[in-house]
Amino acid sequence: MKFVDAYFSRGNRYALGVEEETGRYYASLPVSNGVVDYEEYYELTKGQFDHFRADPDDAIEFIEACRRREHDDLLMQKPGWNRGTPV
Repeated sequence: MKFVDAYFSRGNRYALGVEEETGRYYASLPVSNGVVDYEEYYELTKGQFDHFRADPDDAIEFIEACRRREHDDLLMQKPGWNRGTPV
């Protein structure tokens, strides 16, 4: 998969973008498992993506729910046994 960020919020630590090979939209956030830092990617609908791009503050509630693992069903890559925690 090739993730291409279209928007990045340094203060709120998340990004919005498009996975180039499939055209699927995502929100991503950084996580760490103590050994490696990486990003988790959560699939968005086109409507969500467009809305969050137009008003990035509206994405914060969704991102915080992802940090609480409430949207794991939307993960584009399933985590391994040593899943990281949000940073």
